[in-house]
Amino acid sequence: MTTATRTRTPPRPRGRTASVGPTGRTASAAERALAPVVLGIVVIGTWQLLAGSGLVEAYLLPSPAAIIAEIVEFWPSMLSAGAITGLNALVGLVAGSLLGVVAALVASTSRLIDGMLAPIVAALAVIPIVALAPVLNTMFGADSQTGRQLIASLAAFVPAFITTARGLRQTQPVHRELMTSFAATPWQVMRTITLPTAVPYTFTGVRLASSLAVISALVAEYFGGPRGGLGGLISTSAASSAYPRAWAYVVAAIALGLAFYLVTLALERWASRRR
Repeated sequence: MTTATRTRTPPRPRGRTASVGPTGRTASAAERALAPVVLGIVVIGTWQLLAGSGLVEAYLLPSPAAIIAEIVEFWPSMLSAGAITGLNALVGLVAGSLLGVVAALVASTSRLIDGMLAPIVAALAVIPIVALAPVLNTMFGADSQTGRQLIASLAAFVPAFITTARGLRQTQPVHRELMTSFAATPWQVMRTITLPTAVPYTFTGVRLASSLAVISALVAEYFGGPRGGLGGLISTSAASSAYPRAWAYVVAAIALGLAFYLVTLALERWASRRR
């Protein structure tokens, strides 16, 4: 009788899952962190070579060295402008997210209300910011930031509503039946089962809305209203042919968007761990 040889599967490593490259070799955490850094250095180096070679005009593509020089010279104005744009984006993100969560909770209580809100949310999702910004800036006056904050709120409302509404539908029927057998009230079911299940989805929506709020606040600053935000300084610098300075303000806007994204990503991971 022939004894079959069994192939033993090696145990999987515990803890954080390691990524496997195309060659089958497991990439370490240092390699995964180093890869984007190397790519960034290569891109910036290539950019600098192109800008200094004369093949590309400076007004089309300023060199990274010129942009860094502008950042060093104008960093105080970048901080003050970033504070203005960041405040508008933060107000819009908080207000829009809260309204989206409340609207999703209301829609979850009735199919009729859900059907009424669905076309409204779909319409809000396709509103062009470029067309709405001048209207709101004119409506609330040239010295008010309210129009920009409303635009950021509209941008944040849609992802917060959609993800929260989806999370509210993830409750298992067996859990609802169990609470019903205990004679639980609808509020108790909502508080103990439905809301905890929807929390990670809500924070995912807030993470998605954070970038949209920053972008909307920046775009709204191009079309009237008080000057001083990053969007206004970008347009002013470009109009005066100070292209390296305009790119420096673009870098500040990117840093602001990344800050919003990283904070909301940390909140999302915290909520997922507590689930």
